[in-house]
Amino acid sequence: MTEIKLINIGYGNVIHANRIISIINPDSASSKRLRNEAKQNQMLIDATQGRKTRGIIITDSNHVVLTAMQPETLSQRLLNYKEQ
Repeated sequence: MTEIKLINIGYGNVIHANRIISIINPDSASSKRLRNEAKQNQMLIDATQGRKTRGIIITDSNHVVLTAMQPETLSQRLLNYKEQ
C-alpha cells in the first residue's frame, strides 16, 4: 500500500502530493483561460477562502485548484515532501 502524503495549500486545505502535475502563476492569459474552462466543466476547486488567488494547481484528474499561496511556497512544500 502506498503512503498518502498531503500538502497544505493554505487555510486548512490540503491536496494529495502525488496528484499534482503543475503549479502555475494565475496572472497569465493561458492560466485565466484554463481557469474558465475548468469552471465551465465543473472541475474548478476554489481553496482561497475568499482571498486573492496567487497560485493555481493542476492535478492529474484535470481538476484546477485555486489557492491563496504563492507558487514558490507551494513548490517548496512539494520539494520538501519529495525529499522525505
